[in-house]
Amino acid sequence: MPQQAHIIAQRLLNLYRQEHVIDGGWAAVNQVFIQESNDPKVIAELELLPTGNKLIAHINNLRNGKTPMNSIDKDLLPYGGMMSGQSVIFALSDEEKAELTAALDAFQPSPEGLDKIKNIPIVQKFGNDWIENIKSAIASDAPMLEKWKMVIRTDKAYRIWDSANQLLSETLTERNRAQIQADMPEYETYLPMFGEQGETVLAKLRTFMSSLS
Repeated sequence: MPQQAHIIAQRLLNLYRQEHVIDGGWAAVNQVFIQESNDPKVIAELELLPTGNKLIAHINNLRNGKTPMNSIDKDLLPYGGMMSGQSVIFALSDEEKAELTAALDAFQPSPEGLDKIKNIPIVQKFGNDWIENIKSAIASDAPMLEKWKMVIRTDKAYRIWDSANQLLSETLTERNRAQIQADMPEYETYLPMFGEQGETVLAKLRTFMSSLS
């Protein structure tokens, strides 16, 4: 029996997100994108998924030859390119580094702490690519990089928290169940950071998922 379009779409999105750990990288997953996205229903389902439109744009680039079959446009990299292993080095001035160091020393893993980091001029300069580019700029400073990883982890945790609660506020659907299944490893990693509240949300997600099994 043919697989439903939303299942194929979710699988393609998972491949897009996990390319950095798949043998063959983009050369391997791009072939799958081309082969399994012929059905317009799959594209329609991708439009409904988080970051699905970026994957659609990438598939269109592959089909029209704009992007080689072993590559992806930099602007369409999942996670802003943070997981791609690419090395783009940005230099910080002494003043910028001192300002960032002071902010990291004072950082608290909270929404307020994240806001303070995001409002630093050097961070704002990088726009939506702030996580990746700051990480690149301080890559040679191991102690500073470790502190930055806490910022990355905190930002990711709050985005996962928001995603989980948004799903729980929606009507139960097979699509939502598939999305929870795909993202469960991240929920299990990050939601416990919120203590008892996080464990409660995680339990609700599991119940939410199993109720449609």
